[in-house]
Amino acid sequence: MADDLDALLDEVETKFCRLQALGAAGKRDRGGGEEAAGERDRSAKIPTKAVVDEENIDDIIKDIIDESSFSKKTVKLTYKSESPTSERNSASIQAHGKSCCPVYLGGSSTPRGIGTNISQRTCDQLRCTACDFHVSHYNDYQWDKSCDYLFFRNNMPELSKLRAKMIKKKGSRAYACQCSWRSIGELTDLRTDLQLRWVCGKHVE
Repeated sequence: MADDLDALLDEVETKFCRLQALGAAGKRDRGGGEEAAGERDRSAKIPTKAVVDEENIDDIIKDIIDESSFSKKTVKLTYKSESPTSERNSASIQAHGKSCCPVYLGGSSTPRGIGTNISQRTCDQLRCTACDFHVSHYNDYQWDKSCDYLFFRNNMPELSKLRAKMIKKKGSRAYACQCSWRSIGELTDLRTDLQLRWVCGKHVE
């Protein structure tokens, strides 16, 4: 009886071990199949990704070339557009960069223009730094002695109103801004009249 039981246990153990071995082998086969399938999937994906990356690289290179070409054109256009501007600025500086030195006042017979020590011309671009107003001048006139600050403050630069106190005088020149006025009959250096705040506003040739 004991021998039969031992034989039965041995047979069961043998079958059980065989089943375990088969199960493990099946798992390995399935695992190997899955791994093989995964490798095949990855292998299939790698060329696709490589193709996509290659296309992206081509697009990037093309964009860089296009941007480089556009930058060169922009630089050329900018360079061409700046040249006329620079020339105009230079011309503007030359045209507006001349002032009288010294500044002269004078009668109607004295020529007007840019005054220098050699070329003594009366300045016709005077501006007052006190009232920030252009200095007007009228040939062959002088101001009446009754003129005052309020008269010029209220009437400059309307000639029709100023005529009320303008006296005709050959060879004289009447100067005025909104705060100061002078009647000049001969060439006069402006530096000799310390009360006037007139300066040359620069000449355009």
